[in-house]
Amino acid sequence: MIRMVLAVAAGGVVGTLIRFGVSTWVSAQWPRHFFFATLAVNLLGCLLIGYLYASFLHRPELSPEMRSGLIVGFLGALTTFSSFSLDGLRLLESGQPATAFGYIGASVLGGLLAAWLGLTLGRL
Repeated sequence: MIRMVLAVAAGGVVGTLIRFGVSTWVSAQWPRHFFFATLAVNLLGCLLIGYLYASFLHRPELSPEMRSGLIVGFLGALTTFSSFSLDGLRLLESGQPATAFGYIGASVLGGLLAAWLGLTLGRL
């Protein structure tokens, strides 16, 4: 268990630093378009989670620590949007379109609503 925790923690450190670096660089290049930084890490994370997931399907010998360190630690720190995207795709691929679109809709609309509620509460 300690190896798993250390793998996730190490991946998280790297993912956090890359997110910070990408966000800082993108924001410096396009200061009026602050959202490009989030978009950049989300798209990068989606590309990477798709690649890693496919790689793990073809390489079962990779350890659970390696898998969790990369997916949960690294990509979890880089962006959770990648996990959200993969979950939606997996639901679609498993023949559950209603569940997939419900999940996607609830995540996007629920996330916006939750952020608005948090902002509203914070302003009280």
